[in-house]
Amino acid sequence: MSRPSLARLITLAAAVAGVAAFAAAGLPLPFLFGPMTGCLIAALAGARLQGFGQVSVAARTILGVAVGASITPAVVGQLPQMAASVALVPVYIAIIGLIGVPFFRRVCGFEAVTAYYCAMPGGSQDMIIFGTEAGGNPRILSLIHATRVLIIVTVAPILLVQVYGQTLGNPIGAPALDLPPGELAVMAAAALIGWKGGERLGLFGASILGPMIVATALSLGGLLHARPPAEAILAAQFFIGTGIGVHYVGITFAELRRVIAAGAAFVLILAAIAAVFAWVATGLGLAPAVEAFLAFAPGGQAEMTVLAIVAGADLGFVVAHHLTRIVLVIAGAPVMARLFRTKASTPRG
Repeated sequence: MSRPSLARLITLAAAVAGVAAFAAAGLPLPFLFGPMTGCLIAALAGARLQGFGQVSVAARTILGVAVGASITPAVVGQLPQMAASVALVPVYIAIIGLIGVPFFRRVCGFEAVTAYYCAMPGGSQDMIIFGTEAGGNPRILSLIHATRVLIIVTVAPILLVQVYGQTLGNPIGAPALDLPPGELAVMAAAALIGWKGGERLGLFGASILGPMIVATALSLGGLLHARPPAEAILAAQFFIGTGIGVHYVGITFAELRRVIAAGAAFVLILAAIAAVFAWVATGLGLAPAVEAFLAFAPGGQAEMTVLAIVAGADLGFVVAHHLTRIVLVIAGAPVMARLFRTKASTPRG
C-alpha cells in the first residue's frame, strides 16, 4: 500500500474514532467536532495524516447548496433590512487589521507579510495562498488560521448553548429517503455545475459560492424546495472537521509554544472585537442576538454555515455577513500582495 493511501486510512480511522467517541459521550455536533478532535490528537501524536483532496472539496458543495436553497423570495425581501448591519462589516475588518497586524508584527515578531495575512479574517485557504505568494511563511499562516477556526468552531457552540440558550437541535435536513428523487437530482446538478463552473470562471471559494449561486437561482425560480438531506450535511461536517485537524500534521513543540500560542491569543482579540460588533448590531435593533453573534463570529464560512443550520438561525442573514467579510478581505489580498512586492523591490537609499 502506498504511503498516501496509508496516511488517508489513518486519517479516516482517527476521524471515525472521533465521531464514535463524541457520539458515545453525547457531545454536540459529533460529525464536526469528532473528526476535528480525532485528527488533532493523531497529528499531535506524530501520526502521518493526509486530507481527502477533491472529496473534501466536493463535500463543501453541499453547504453551498444548503445556503442557496435557504434563499427564498421571502429572504430576498428582507435584504434591505440587512443593509445597515452589513455596512458594519468593512469597519469590523479595518479594526481587526489595525489591531491584528501590529500584534503579529511587534508582539509575536512575525515579518510584515506574514503578520498581515495572519491578521486578515478571510477564508483560511485563501489567506494561506495569497500570503505565500506575497512572500509570507506558509507554515505560520496555516497554523494561525487553523487555530483560529479550531478555537472558534469549538467555543461558538458552547456560547450558543450557555449564553444564548440554543439547543443546537434544529434538523439539519430531511432524510434522503423523504426527498423526491427529482429534488435530489436538482441539488446534485446545482452542486456540480456551480462548483466546476465557478472554478472555470475563477470564482474564489468556487466549491461553496458556485453551488450557492446556482441553488439560489433554482430556489428563487421555484425549482428547488429543500436543503440537502441530513446524510449529506453530516458528510460535509465530517470532511470539514477532518480538514481542520489535518492542518496540525508535523507540528513541533516549538511551533506549539510560539505559533499556536500566538493564534490562540489573537482569537481572544478577535472575540472581543466580534462581541462589540454583535452587541452594537443587537443594540441598534439590526439583528436578533443569535444572528448577530453568528454573523460577526470570525470563523470559516463553511463552519459558521453549519452552526447557523443547527442553531435554527436566519441562514441568509448569517451568510450575507460572512460573504461580505470574505469578499472584502480577498479582494484586498492581491492589492496588498503587490504592495508588499513593490516595497521589497524598492532599493533602500
